[in-house]
Amino acid sequence: MGTYTAHGTAIVDDGATIGDDTRIWHWTHVSSGAVIGEGCSLGQNVFIANDVEIGRRVKIQNNVSVYDNVVLEEGVFCGPSMVFTNVYNPRSEVSRKSEYRSTVVKRGATLGANCTIVCGVTIGRYAFVGAGAVINRDVADFSLMVGVPARRIGWMSRFGEQLELPPYGNSECVCPHTGDKYILNDDVCKLADD
Repeated sequence: MGTYTAHGTAIVDDGATIGDDTRIWHWTHVSSGAVIGEGCSLGQNVFIANDVEIGRRVKIQNNVSVYDNVVLEEGVFCGPSMVFTNVYNPRSEVSRKSEYRSTVVKRGATLGANCTIVCGVTIGRYAFVGAGAVINRDVADFSLMVGVPARRIGWMSRFGEQLELPPYGNSECVCPHTGDKYILNDDVCKLADD
């Protein structure tokens, strides 16, 4: 277990693996089976379940619960009060722990405040889910998703700015901040050097 900082009100169960330089804030609970990378920030009132993997430099803002079967890769941002689920059709009177659906959030993705991620999806690298959106299907790399249910309205750069590309089709552009070239081909956005 690494050297991390936890507020006095935080609960970190024995057995949790937490990387160096991770900060755990007020009233946060990390379960015993959780694996958290280095340099992460877990805000106030966050819950991390047992079967959760969190990569390096992930930021989870206040009031977020990361339930079993969720993987957050390196550099993911979870906005305040966003929601993960792990059962597609929950009932209080029916146990469905054997039916958990896995959710994977790929490197560098942003999940905006109050968005909801319905379990069983993969959110692509550097995708950007707008505040309040509901994701109920897989999201492609670099997609900008908004609405209920969410739909793609454009593309985002690794820098976190909207690219000058149409939501669908074929095109290319250069990020003015980094000089990275993005190519949109058959509705798939890629970095030119990928």
